Amino acid sequence: MNSQPAKVLSICVGKPKTVMVNGHAVYTAIFKTPVDGKVTLKKLNLDGDEQADLTVHGGPDKAVYSYPIEHYEWWRDKLPGVDFPNGKFGENLTTKGLLESDVCIGDEFQIGTAVIKVAQPRIPCYKLGVKFGRSDVIKMFLRSGRSGIYFSVVQEGEFATGDEFKFLRGDGLNVGVQDVANLFTGPHAVNRDVILRALDSQLADQMKSFISGLL
Repeated sequence: MNSQPAKVLSICVGKPKTVMVNGHAVYTAIFKTPVDGKVTLKKLNLDGDEQADLTVHGGPDKAVYSYPIEHYEWWRDKLPGVDFPNGKFGENLTTKGLLESDVCIGDEFQIGTAVIKVAQPRIPCYKLGVKFGRSDVIKMFLRSGRSGIYFSVVQEGEFATGDEFKFLRGDGLNVGVQDVANLFTGPHAVNRDVILRALDSQLADQMKSFISGLL
């Protein structure tokens, strides 16, 4: 972790809606809007937030998605002319000081009265391309290594914009979120040591099933 406490810069939620893409209807909840005040976090999501396709989104290992504000400048450079308000990547929490390279699978944090646990990096589906209006953003996202972080909920509670992440504990295996994300792209994809340690960690079961096939 950084020397300065990580904190929540914005909280965004959204419910599924149908949007038209090249003449086709797409049902998605990736379009989220900011909310003010305290928000209640329950086992599967924040109040006011839902997922459209529960076969690939949501569930206990994807209850909350965070994305670092530090990545936004990189994206502005790569995609000039694109507007980048907080929540652009469909994240629930836009954060400062909580990078994939700084946290590990199984790390637990308290924000407000809620306790959350790092579950996995994000591997995007085609709906990120829907959000941006361009399909190439999916490969850009994967290759960038800027995955963001999915959390499970250890303890339900409330928190608000500006609240800090208080580190509580880790599992001792030190499997970085960045290390797991790197398994899905580039020369990192054959890192046997990371795979074996990740399989012993508290990584989401669905992702364990996938990376076990890389051995």
